Amino acid sequence: MNIKNIVFDFGGVLVDWSPRYLYEGIFEDHSEMEYFLSTVCNDEWNLQQDKGRPLSEATATTQQKFPDHHALIQLYYDEWETMLKKDIPENVKLLFRLNKNYKLYGLTNWSAETFPIALKRYSFFQQFEGIVVSGEEKMIKPDKEIFYVLLDRYKLDANQTVFIDDNINNIRSAKEIGFHVVHQGKGVNLENELTKMNLL
Repeated sequence: MNIKNIVFDFGGVLVDWSPRYLYEGIFEDHSEMEYFLSTVCNDEWNLQQDKGRPLSEATATTQQKFPDHHALIQLYYDEWETMLKKDIPENVKLLFRLNKNYKLYGLTNWSAETFPIALKRYSFFQQFEGIVVSGEEKMIKPDKEIFYVLLDRYKLDANQTVFIDDNINNIRSAKEIGFHVVHQGKGVNLENELTKMNLL
């Protein structure tokens, strides 16, 4: 492998983010919280904001659909920063080792309105040569088009690039394009995986 670039997903790889970090402090009944997060403000709903839908529109239309949950829906983006628990230190520390030999990039499904909050909070983002944010591009992984945006914008060759993500569907798309991939699944030690690839 002639690897020159390493592309990171952020949520679940470098940042520990979950709506449960907010709603666990609000719901007394765990099952009610899980119902809310699977039915009202679920992953698919959140992805629409990652794809560029304005937060105000998402909030208003969902409040109309679920009026009994009006206040809870309002909290999702009013208190969104609470969902951003912390960075993932064992993976973040690898950035400072990797950037000595490779160019680092980010490719993230993230709302264009909330990403600046994370960008301001975490200094490790300064290690990246460039970042493609789905909400700014109006397209999301695993759509291959957003991978091509990354490749074209920064003049990268997929065959010389490693892509790291916790979502297997995103990994599959990247692999089909020609990226070398690391699936940051549950229990996967990223340092070990990169060492096996002789990148560390």
